Parts: sequence; C-alpha cells; structure tokens
Amino acid sequence: MTGSGGSGAKSAVEWLVSVAPNPEACRWDWERNPLGVALLPAGRRWDVLILPGGLGYPTLDVLTRCVDRPGPVLADFGDERMGFFVPAGTVSRWLGTGVRGAGRGTWIVVPYPGRAAGGVRWLVAPDGSGTLTDPAVLELAMHEAAAGLARDERQGE
Repeated sequence: MTGSGGSGAKSAVEWLVSVAPNPEACRWDWERNPLGVALLPAGRRWDVLILPGGLGYPTLDVLTRCVDRPGPVLADFGDERMGFFVPAGTVSRWLGTGVRGAGRGTWIVVPYPGRAAGGVRWLVAPDGSGTLTDPAVLELAMHEAAAGLARDERQGE
C-alpha cells in the first residue's frame, strides 16, 4: 500500500507541502533531508487521528474493505501508533478513548511519499488529490475492529 515514485509522489508532495508556512522552502529541505521527513502543521487541510497499533491495523483492514481508497495512513517506528488523515476540524469534535489527535496548533513528522524514511512510513500514501478518510466511516471501522479484537480475545481464553 505504500506509495511509489513518479508523478503520483510529486503531486502528493505538492499536496502535503501546501500546508507548510513556506511550501517552497519546505519542499526544498524535504527533498534534501537525509532522514526523508518533514515537520508539517496539522489542522489546515487535514487532521490526524492517532490510534494504538493494536487497534489501528485491524481498523485499516476493515476500512479498506469499506472504501475504494482511504485517506493517507502513517505508521510509526515499531508500529506502536498509526495516524489516519481526516478532514481538518475533526480532532476538535472527536471523542474516543485511547485515540489521540493532531489538529490545529500541532505538527506531525511526515515521510517523503514514495521514499523509505527510517521510523515513520506510509501504509497508505497520499495520492495528491486530497483524499481523506471520512471520520464517520473511520469510527465504524474502529468499532468493527474493536469488536473483532474482543471476540478473538474471548475465543483465546
């Protein structure tokens, strides 16, 4: 599910850096950064809902069965957390135990699309079109994933 190089990665870069205070400087630094990451502000075009990896992976599985293409999804080093890109403003309205959010006033580490970047990586890379995950669909996918995890846990007793 990770992105590949080429024009898709280029349009994804353009879409991502459009939120930076100085997009040209951000792109220039990002393309030359040996770590392949940039620090970008959330809350302008997108927020990020951050789930624990144990819930995030099953949620992504459910989500990919429900929609043709979810919005971008990040995973951190060690798969401890996953970040789902949702419309800006979602974090201020989100109520969910164990789910953190990055919205207006926060910054996130974002890897360059289509390039391996150490700790943080794309599970679903941005496509450059602005596709985001619908928070209502994400919530339903989280509920189904949590129910599946609970069922698996009961069967393992």
